[in-house]
Amino acid sequence: MTGKRDFQFSKFCAYGFLKNLRFFEAFLIVFLIERGISYTSIGVLYAVREISANLLEIPSGIAADVLGRRKTLAGSFLLYMASFLIFYLFRNPLLFAVAFIFYGAGEAFRSGTHKGMIADYLKGRGEQALMSAYYGRTRSWSQLGLALSSLAAGFFVFLSGGYDSIFLFSTVPYAINFVLILSYPVNLDNREENASKGKREKVKEVLSETIHSITDRKVFKLINLTALHTAYLKAVKDYIQPVLVALVLTLPLFKEYNTDQRSALLIGVVYFVIYFLTSIASASAGKINPGANLFIPVATLLGGLAAGAAGGLFLMAGYPLLTVFFFLIIHLTENLRKPLMTGYLSEQVNSSILTSVLSVQSQVKTVLTALIALIFGFAADRRGVGEALLFVSAGLILFSVLPLFPKLRKKSIAP
Repeated sequence: MTGKRDFQFSKFCAYGFLKNLRFFEAFLIVFLIERGISYTSIGVLYAVREISANLLEIPSGIAADVLGRRKTLAGSFLLYMASFLIFYLFRNPLLFAVAFIFYGAGEAFRSGTHKGMIADYLKGRGEQALMSAYYGRTRSWSQLGLALSSLAAGFFVFLSGGYDSIFLFSTVPYAINFVLILSYPVNLDNREENASKGKREKVKEVLSETIHSITDRKVFKLINLTALHTAYLKAVKDYIQPVLVALVLTLPLFKEYNTDQRSALLIGVVYFVIYFLTSIASASAGKINPGANLFIPVATLLGGLAAGAAGGLFLMAGYPLLTVFFFLIIHLTENLRKPLMTGYLSEQVNSSILTSVLSVQSQVKTVLTALIALIFGFAADRRGVGEALLFVSAGLILFSVLPLFPKLRKKSIAP
């Protein structure tokens, strides 16, 4: 390992760490509920975020492949910061929708771009086979960033007694990341080999290669397998926050402080533990050899959904602590899966269009996240978070398992 590689690897890790210093994330739903927004409306806001990301997903991937990844990625952080400032400065629910649109646009311009840069970096060294392990290590730093940000956010909220300031604090690491991305080597823009081509020709080439890749049955299956679990986690993960608020009322700790302050401490500590463990899971993903079949992706998908269903059952039965445990299982499953699935996909498509293919995957994810968020919010308002979690998880298990029955039947009757 050369010094140059060490330095760029450190930049990749720093990017992930800074990107996930989102101090507001552990308190977003609690913040929205405090503003008088119902679960159904929260589901709508989440869907607005995902739909806005969806509309820009594939164009942003093509823009990154054609115009250069560094500027595209750096621009996404400006959009994020605009979103944070709206949350900090205003209280109007309609302006919150605008903030979610900016956030969704930032997600669209960011998604897949950094993975594409890592893939090109490894390709230039002839080390494409290391993608799962390499991405797992960088992702572990991302999860560590989430762990520390949730702990720091809990401390900020405890001291200030409010949630507004954490949005302002979140702009600082994003401003640093903006500068960091622009310091990446120019060759990671993926533009040299196409310098002699016109932009129109390059757009046609990228579109053609992307369509060819995603129409490959195995690639399309990988995209769907990856997107469903990620969408599920993204849509339901924040609902652990009201569960923790309910849990804190049952604990005989820090009773001299008000409920918001006690909740801030518990939420911060629980999120720290979750993300610290997921950091370890991501770093360990490279040690797993999944082979060429799809058993591990399918098994982990069903395992994550089953954990969600169990969490819903225990919440309905009055055991919120066990629900928190099963939320942890869902997070761990996702962070074992994601590096593996990224490695799978990078082996199946040309690295020059990997950003575009990953953007297609992200677009599938955003559509699924929007649908799940809408259904979950509607169900939570009418039946409670526990029943909503059970209903959505069980429904997705059926959605995932039913297509497997014809294949299992064929195998059982095969000579």
